Amino acid sequence: MARGTGRKDPKPGTFGSVHQLPSGRYRASYYGPDGRRYKAPTTFTAQKAARSWLALRQSEIISKAWMPPDAPAAAPIKKVTLREYADEWLPKRKVRGQPLKQRTREHYRGLLNDHILPTLGGLPVAAITRDDVESWYDKLGAQTPTLRAHCYGLLKTILSSAVSDGKAAVNPCVLRGAGTVKRASKTKPATLAELETITAEMPAKYQAMILLASWCALRFGELTELRRKDVDTDEGVIRVRRAVVRTEVGFKIEPPKSDAGVRDVAVPPHMMTALKNHMDKYVASQPNSLLFPADHGGHLAPATFYRWYYKARANANREDLRFHDLRHTGAVLAAQTGATLAELMARLGHSTPAAAMRYQHAAQGADRRIADLLSKIAAGEA
Repeated sequence: MARGTGRKDPKPGTFGSVHQLPSGRYRASYYGPDGRRYKAPTTFTAQKAARSWLALRQSEIISKAWMPPDAPAAAPIKKVTLREYADEWLPKRKVRGQPLKQRTREHYRGLLNDHILPTLGGLPVAAITRDDVESWYDKLGAQTPTLRAHCYGLLKTILSSAVSDGKAAVNPCVLRGAGTVKRASKTKPATLAELETITAEMPAKYQAMILLASWCALRFGELTELRRKDVDTDEGVIRVRRAVVRTEVGFKIEPPKSDAGVRDVAVPPHMMTALKNHMDKYVASQPNSLLFPADHGGHLAPATFYRWYYKARANANREDLRFHDLRHTGAVLAAQTGATLAELMARLGHSTPAAAMRYQHAAQGADRRIADLLSKIAAGEA
């Protein structure tokens, strides 16, 4: 039989070609995605078998799993465990392009070490299933819902990054609502009488701190980093530019929680006398002097302050009133002035960075009106 005898041209729509050799066996060939022609490494006794081999190659090309027969074998993929991936992920993690703050990084490390990695850390990231996640989540227990929500949210974020990095095909964290928690009760703001009692029961050097926390809605970390240079007594404005947090290695000064946290807060007129008296009596004359220093002159530790605050709130019959709830009280008081949502958000410094500029622009000039009306509330005129 002459060379090429028995050749069968491919039918329209078929993949590759099959032709019969002089020996009676069949050879299959095809053109790969690279434009080169490839032949089967062996011949077939039946045309159907040759077509089956071609079908497999076509399937590989369609699924993008095809490799040239002469290409070197791919190196085996190392199975990365959750512990290994998390240890690499945490130092590199960024939020809105910025590295994690040290306090947040320490918080995440604690959640990983104490609640996530002991159960899931040894599993390959790509092999963690929904059942693994559900079993781990159930064992965390419902007694600490906030902790459980934080753990789940962190795990979901890490595995989402693993998917983006090609370390896993899917994110198995699909439990609806597992990353959120509902408070058992709504925050009850302090009344004016309760604020008066709490302020009076505090040591004199901390009374202005209660006033600023409530009437100006400042955070604890913002208050304990305030310095003389941040208070404009002529304009009656406090310029919030920094905050301080306590980390494992000590106090760390950093920007406020968000871009919107950098703000100027108008002080209600009725508070200015108390604030000026506080600065005259308890604050050193240097511009960088802290408004509320500890006895040793450095930053005031939360535990030191809370020893006094817990006694003061008890005397006001408000054992439920957390210090941060004074900020909520300030928001409610400001809302009573008729302030818009944008004005409130600008005063509180509580927004996403994208929204912060809109809020601050909308509130230009309005914060002074809010402060003036707060004083009227204090005087019982509104």
